[in-house]
Amino acid sequence: MNKTLFLLATCLLLCLGMHSVAQTFDYSRVESHPRLLMKQGEEQDIRKSLEGNPEMQRVYNQIVGEADRLMIKPTLTYKKEGRRLLAVSREALKRIFDLSFVYRMTGEDKYRLRAEQEIVSVCSFDDWNPSHFLDVGEMTMAVAIGYDWLYDRLSPETKKLAREAILQKGFAPSNDEQYNWFLKAENNWNQVCNTGLVYGALALLESDTKEATGIIERAMSSVPLSMKVYAPDGNYPEGYNYWGYGTSFNAMLIAALESALGSDGGLCATEGFMPSARFMQYMAGTTGLAFNFSDARETTQSFPAMFWYASKLNDPSLLWNEKIFLTRGDTHFTAEEERFLPIILIYGSHFDMKEVTPPASKIWVGHGKVPVALIRTGWNEGEGFYVGIKGGTASASHAHMDAGSFVFEALGVRWAQDLGMQEYYSLEKENVRLWNSNQDGQRWDVFRYNNFVHNTLTVNGEKHQVKGTVPILATYTKDAKLGASLDMTSLFGDDLKKATREVALIKEQYLQVTDRVQAAGKPASVRWTMVTSATPKQIDAHTMELTKEGKKLHLVLDSPSSASFSVIDNVPSHSYDAPNPGSVRIIFDADLKAGQKETLKVRFVPVTR
Repeated sequence: MNKTLFLLATCLLLCLGMHSVAQTFDYSRVESHPRLLMKQGEEQDIRKSLEGNPEMQRVYNQIVGEADRLMIKPTLTYKKEGRRLLAVSREALKRIFDLSFVYRMTGEDKYRLRAEQEIVSVCSFDDWNPSHFLDVGEMTMAVAIGYDWLYDRLSPETKKLAREAILQKGFAPSNDEQYNWFLKAENNWNQVCNTGLVYGALALLESDTKEATGIIERAMSSVPLSMKVYAPDGNYPEGYNYWGYGTSFNAMLIAALESALGSDGGLCATEGFMPSARFMQYMAGTTGLAFNFSDARETTQSFPAMFWYASKLNDPSLLWNEKIFLTRGDTHFTAEEERFLPIILIYGSHFDMKEVTPPASKIWVGHGKVPVALIRTGWNEGEGFYVGIKGGTASASHAHMDAGSFVFEALGVRWAQDLGMQEYYSLEKENVRLWNSNQDGQRWDVFRYNNFVHNTLTVNGEKHQVKGTVPILATYTKDAKLGASLDMTSLFGDDLKKATREVALIKEQYLQVTDRVQAAGKPASVRWTMVTSATPKQIDAHTMELTKEGKKLHLVLDSPSSASFSVIDNVPSHSYDAPNPGSVRIIFDADLKAGQKETLKVRFVPVTR
């Protein structure tokens, strides 16, 4: 169908009244193919940006190298891992995206033909595993990009196969109530699944107008449910890695709508969504490690979506961490990053990386369901201090019982750490009921997930209250005191009358953690915990010397005077738990009488002499 006929069809549909489809967009403004992310002729801007931008050239070389390696690999086959086809879908997205991109940049037919082979392979699958709909979302996106970017060069047979696959294996199961629960979800499933389907819809707008506009308009009603979590300030409750997942897809959704239809439908105006880029920037410490609360890993990564944010906001300072990452000699892209690498070049072409400067502020604070305060006093690797402070609740998506916890870096070393997530499959294969987050749910028996192995407080040896929530009470933004105080009372049920925690960097010399607790109408035992991979040496009852990477830090227990430090291992008790080699917990206990108030104060003092 040519563009004129498409416009007539669209107008007819509007005149007939499609009651199920409220029109957010003017579909008569649809761009010609290619319309997703990178329109015809924009390749030249990217080629130009590679000159004098070694960071961009490095990414380009990575993509071309991967495309070349694919030439001798067999095409993808249907292979599930447990209940997931997701690894295959993600590999399909990477392959088709990379190969199509390199073809558009070079014009070499070998890349186009290899991309077409991958499209034919995955479109020939019996299904895209709708019972785990992330698999469908990513696969639909993969096929849509190939269909759109190679539209004029695909064989008629491949075009027909791809179109029918998107309709039957993507759109059709998304209308089935046994699969489409993601439409009402407030987590990353909503963002990923809807984005993949919208890519399919934008690719098929001419041929399947009614179905495509229906998918797009449904997404515009659904996606805002998952975007509410960014309010009010931009901190993403699911943490570091899931920001990279959900937010990346959300950004790519907006980017595709803008490139194809000239509008984002108002999504960028969602409270907190655009400021979320700065939140993510402060989630990386000076050591190259992430603040990995909840289901997250400690290693940092590149976020291609940051290049879209920087372009959209015209703020190159958002790319400071990306610049460092891309210039490091040991830079290694994860599988998650690799499938989005063309995004770096599409939106990074707007910037000269030599002109990227670091952020100006030393602290970023966000409230909402999982509030955080993030402090970074230096922006070069190993420079200054880094403190990440977390409030929130275990009832959030992908949460741990880590409310009140913190991480701390000084001298280029992470001293207080979070063990992070355990990979899901390792638990699911052992039949652990990982997603039962009730108070007595098995999720909280996993060693890394409960409060006993986080840098927080535990009272009477009990798990935190799942429904408890920890807000930020105050923030300290002056150089003399940088940090935040938290109200932790609701974590402890009837065991404590009051509990507050203040975590603050004092005069950029040391970190001070101050807990003020009061027992309720019965005695209470309060345990203070810090997880570390440093080597501890007890100097005296109130002083612990930590050594790591040739650096030293003194942990000083100022109060209560009756307490003393001790060290316990991080060897888990269940066979399904992941090991934690090289890490220990430093603890002390404070025993309170009924109604007693007590202050627990610990200083983290780097040894600089």
